[in-house]
Amino acid sequence: MAGTRKAVIIGAGIGGIATAAFLAKNGYSVTVYEKNSGAGGRCSRLVRDGHRFDLGATMIMMPEIYKSVFGSLGLDATESLGLKPLEDLYRIYFDDGRVLAFTSDKERMKAQLEAIEPGSFEKAEKYITKGYSIFKKSLEKLIDVNFLNVSQFLNPAMVPVLFEIKAFTPHFSYAKRFFRHPHLLMAYTFQNIYVGQSPFDAPALFSMVPAAELTEGSFSPMHGGMHAVVEKLAEAASSYGVKFHYRQPVGKIITAGNRVLGVALDDGSRIEADLIVANADLPYVYRELLPDRRKSRHLDKLNYSCSAICLHWGLDKQYPQLGQHSVFLSDGFEHGLRTIFREKSVSEDPSFYIHAPSRTDPAAAPPGGDTLSFIIAAGSIDRKFSQDWDFLKKRARDAVIARLKRIGLADIENHIKFEVAYTPDDWLSAMNISRGSVFGSLGHDIFQMGYFRPHNRHDKYRNLYFVGGSTHPGNGIPNVLLSARLTSERILKDNIE
Repeated sequence: MAGTRKAVIIGAGIGGIATAAFLAKNGYSVTVYEKNSGAGGRCSRLVRDGHRFDLGATMIMMPEIYKSVFGSLGLDATESLGLKPLEDLYRIYFDDGRVLAFTSDKERMKAQLEAIEPGSFEKAEKYITKGYSIFKKSLEKLIDVNFLNVSQFLNPAMVPVLFEIKAFTPHFSYAKRFFRHPHLLMAYTFQNIYVGQSPFDAPALFSMVPAAELTEGSFSPMHGGMHAVVEKLAEAASSYGVKFHYRQPVGKIITAGNRVLGVALDDGSRIEADLIVANADLPYVYRELLPDRRKSRHLDKLNYSCSAICLHWGLDKQYPQLGQHSVFLSDGFEHGLRTIFREKSVSEDPSFYIHAPSRTDPAAAPPGGDTLSFIIAAGSIDRKFSQDWDFLKKRARDAVIARLKRIGLADIENHIKFEVAYTPDDWLSAMNISRGSVFGSLGHDIFQMGYFRPHNRHDKYRNLYFVGGSTHPGNGIPNVLLSARLTSERILKDNIE
């Protein structure tokens, strides 16, 4: 009976916690082993001296996916997370001093776009309408689908779908069909970085990201920031009987024939299981926890997403000039992206993002202070390149401060009480993320999506499953939530007897 089956989850990221909850809700005895001191993985939280920082994602987008997955677990996402819609999704700052509020208010958006490029509002509406149709079609045919065999993906019916969702067209080239002005081309394509991709290389499929933002809206979780997603899922999992063990890293997955028998922890203890779900970074699992060197070598040859240098500042002064979400796009946008993806580095004049959570949640900073997080996309770790992350972190930091001074924050460096920084090396060591590719290690192109993405069940070990950004459907919290549901559905189907 399914109720007697014992499942072990490796890793307490969002995917692992949600999968644990799904399985426990369906009668499994579930235990989660996590190497770090708390849950969350890349969606962890840092609290210091009254300042609260989200270490990963900073806003809720594609809310219908959250509502659907949370609803499957008996949770109301809107209520439990305290979702508050953002009128201005973010402000985009350009080098010439222009600021574009990326807003759901169409009249404001029209006035701004027409001032930049006459006639562009109507084209932007078409871009968003088409992008949202790509999103819905992709959910139906590509993203929210368990591909159990290659014929599901490679068949005559899928060919027109792949063309319809622009799987073979580079995103930036596609955007040129709608916009001429470089500001608008940047504003409607930079969102590829959300999943660690460049719009010059990734498919126009990802036009669905700004389209979904503007169509469904983006939201602030008012009940503790993005870590509330982790907390609410963990509470649900615990209510179904899931047991969590922290500071308990798994050192090896024990195999015999075409089955896994359990896990060996770093402390030497052995935990038996009827099935295992690995939420740890998938390439890491193949490389470090399994005996299959051939598969690991294959994964090493795949395309990886970029990494990031993150700076978290606790300040003793407030800077209301900055909204909750700010994006600074450099005139060297294309050069910066090529530096990241081709040279595995950071340009001298990088684009970057700022999160100021206390704009909607005053509890994120102490009275009179401010909490600011900066994300500067960076190359992933590649030993073929000389990568001095201390030097690159300082260069990125200096560029950020110089850019902030240009918009009037001249004294901001003097008011930094403390700084906590993360580089690709830190992501690698803290969370076992291959190459420090913090957005989700494996990249997205049509040959690393759908059936061609690493499968959520091991091809040999039939009771070993995977969940998270590097298996199907891919990177980003909405995809990881869907990954948890898809993997759980596959487990339940496999074990229905």
